This record gives sequence, C-alpha cells and structure tokens, in this order.
Amino acid sequence: ARRLGRAGVPGPGQARGTERRGALRGPSLAVPAAPEAAGAGLCVACRAGRVDTDGYCENCGHAQPRERDHMERELDSVAAVTDRGLRHHRNEDAFAVSATTLPDGSPATVAIVCDGVSSATRPDEASAAAAEAAGASLLAALPRGTHPQQAMHEAIVAAAEAVNSLADEPGQDGAEHDPHRHRNAPACTIVGSVVADGLLVVGWVGDSRAYWVPDDRATPAARLTEDDSWAAQMVAAGLMNEAEAYADERAHAITGWLGADAYELDPHTVAFKPDRSGVVVVCTDGLWNYAEGAEEMARVTPPDAADRPLHSAQVLVGHALDGGGHDNITVALVPFTVAPQGAGSA
Repeated sequence: ARRLGRAGVPGPGQARGTERRGALRGPSLAVPAAPEAAGAGLCVACRAGRVDTDGYCENCGHAQPRERDHMERELDSVAAVTDRGLRHHRNEDAFAVSATTLPDGSPATVAIVCDGVSSATRPDEASAAAAEAAGASLLAALPRGTHPQQAMHEAIVAAAEAVNSLADEPGQDGAEHDPHRHRNAPACTIVGSVVADGLLVVGWVGDSRAYWVPDDRATPAARLTEDDSWAAQMVAAGLMNEAEAYADERAHAITGWLGADAYELDPHTVAFKPDRSGVVVVCTDGLWNYAEGAEEMARVTPPDAADRPLHSAQVLVGHALDGGGHDNITVALVPFTVAPQGAGSA
C-alpha cells in the first residue's frame, strides 16, 4: 500500500509497500519478541554451514527460522496466531491478547493486532511498540472503570505515541539519527477489540479489520471496521463502486496510520451490543485478502470457533497460506457470549 496525502494523491516520500510487517510482542500478555537466530548451531537447510550473527548460513546463505516466524497464544477467552507467510523473509505483524476484570469483577477480554508499514523504516518495531502500548493501556484502564469505548480510544492514542517516539530513537542496529526521519518514520496500522460488560468495542486506524461472525450463522456476519484506504475513500465519495475501487492498483493505499509522519490522529471506535453469541475475528490484511467479505470470512471460520478459538485461528491462518500466503498473517479470535434468555432465573 501507499500512504495518501490529504488530496488523495501520494505526497513526496509517502510511498508505502503492500506488505506491512512487525515483531510479536505484548505487555506480559502476548508472547515476547524472540531474538533472531544468531551464530548458533548448524544451518537447518544444508546442515553443514555455521549460522552467522545475522541469522544466515555462511555456507548456503539460507535464512534460519526465527521463533517469531510463527507464534501462538491462547487464554481462556481469546487466542491469536501470527505467521510469516510464504513470500516474506520475516514476520513483521504484532499482536497482544489479554484478559482482565472490571471493577465489579466481571471479565474483560482484549485483542490487539498491528501491521507494520513495510516501506517505512523499522516497521517491526512500530507494530511491536503499538501492540504493547495499546494492550498495556487497556489493562490499566478497564480495571479502574474506564468505559470500554473510551479505553479503546485512549489505547490507540497510547499506541500512536509509542510509535511516534521511535522516530526520535536510533534503531535496534544502533544507526545514527536520520535528519529526515520524520518523512518516512516507523509506521503501522492497528485494530483492537474489547469484550466487556455485554459490549463489543472495536477500534482501529488503517486497514486491519475486525469481523463479527455469529455462532448460529442464521444471521449475517458483518465487517465492523471501515478501512482507511484509497478504495474506501473512493466508495465513500460515490466515485466508484466497491468492485471498481478494489480492482484498482491504488486500492490498498492507506490514508490513516500510526507514525510520526501521520496526519492528525483520528482513532475510530464503535460499540455494539450483539443479541446473540459469536466471535470477533481481528486480523491483518494478510488474512482478509483471502476472505474479504463478511460472509466469506464466516464461511472459512470454523463453526466451533467460540469453543476452540486457538484451533480456529490456526485454521484461518492455514486458509491464507493455502491461498498463497503473500503477506504476513495475524488473526485473533475473541468469543462473545450472550446468556440464553431465562438463564439464572428461578
């Protein structure tokens, strides 16, 4: 994707690649970022060469597997899976999942998914910082009674601040500050879901998405987010229909992102109160490019997703890999349960 200027055309230095990738990290709730393979053992490919400090075989040049190439996390009420995909040399998506309680003791479940902008500098650090900051913000706000929708807004602001701060820091390679660093600063998208107190809250900036898939499949599935993208902008303006817009090569150019070179931060948050049980599918475009419509996403989501969220997340990642795995793939599944009418009554 390319980031677009205010007038809907790319500005100088604003080109953004189609893949947006990031390290996997979270605030003691997701799996921490794994160090890359560094000078240890024999190459897994040729079994003869030594692995250098950059994680490549000195004999055949094969990149060694990194722990974060494929990572999974499961709690009682949420699960997430991330995978490098088949076309990229590393995984640069990030997620954070957690569970906490509200002041009245009722449960709250959190899922954050971030997608680093590949053509930005240090996209892996951007998505990792955003996921960690957003997750930590929600874990602090929800137990003290902040309304879930307000807590989501604050979490996205915290994520943006974390990503912005990267532009003023040297990278992990210790490189000196670039005097033009704000022109192509670390950047990522973000989407998150909170299930708490009978509410389903979603927040986002960019083109990562959340879908609602009801358990009974008797009612339609729904996409809960609207992309910050060129295609969505064209459709909203009535200039193209959806099929025309998404067929255009500019379709996935993003118009909103987190980063020091972003325009005014505009976190989107919405709250729903579903009348039936289901699951929230929170994902990067590495998945939804292979199941774009809500009903298509519902078809590929296993019917027992609410009972087996980790298995179902694995199935969805597998669906994207079977489709070609052109991008990094990250998905979190958050069950939403509505008690049957009359439950708990005498």
